[in-house]
Amino acid sequence: MQELLNCIELEPPGTADASVIWMHGLGADASDFPPVVPMLGLPADHGVRFVFPNAPRIPVTVNGGMVMPAWYDILALDFDRRVDEEGVRRSAAQVTALIERERERGVTANRIVVAGFSQGGAIAYHVGLRHPERLAGILALSTYIACDGDLQNERSTENADIPIFHGHGTMDPMVVLGMGVAAREKLTGLGYEIEWHEYPMQHQVCAEEIEDAGRFLASVLG
Repeated sequence: MQELLNCIELEPPGTADASVIWMHGLGADASDFPPVVPMLGLPADHGVRFVFPNAPRIPVTVNGGMVMPAWYDILALDFDRRVDEEGVRRSAAQVTALIERERERGVTANRIVVAGFSQGGAIAYHVGLRHPERLAGILALSTYIACDGDLQNERSTENADIPIFHGHGTMDPMVVLGMGVAAREKLTGLGYEIEWHEYPMQHQVCAEEIEDAGRFLASVLG
């Protein structure tokens, strides 16, 4: 049985009938994005549970082997962003276990969004595009696709038209805009439709993006 990641959870005012599983970026932790939730503009009576998991602490090659929260090792800071595929798949399995826990708590798969920033967004893409049950959507922020060479053969037919939001900063020095564009082109080439947004910012989120993300969540979760 997959050991569950430690998480911060924000419960809705009433019974949860939807969930957003939201992964942080490299070196951050589960406390990074909970403050964003009130800024999303969801209705006061929304039934959305937010789950913010902590990534495991591992050595990261591009940071001199320093141990930090990371969803996978990054082997090089180049455009292709060579990554530790085993680590990607390990973290994807841990996030999938969180989806299964939400299912056990009464939330149907088609009411679950996987979300993430930077490294966390790459995991959201990896899980959401491959999950065997239909999910509600993918919220990808300042990110890219990891292990994309396997996507053609591994992607799920159930999520072939999953709603996708991708927001990216035009001045991002860490995950450059071109990496996000490459993800968009890869996915549109496979037939996915993407709600694409660019913002005049670096490797971060901004108020406009949070508002747009809130509208996306409201639309896919009703």
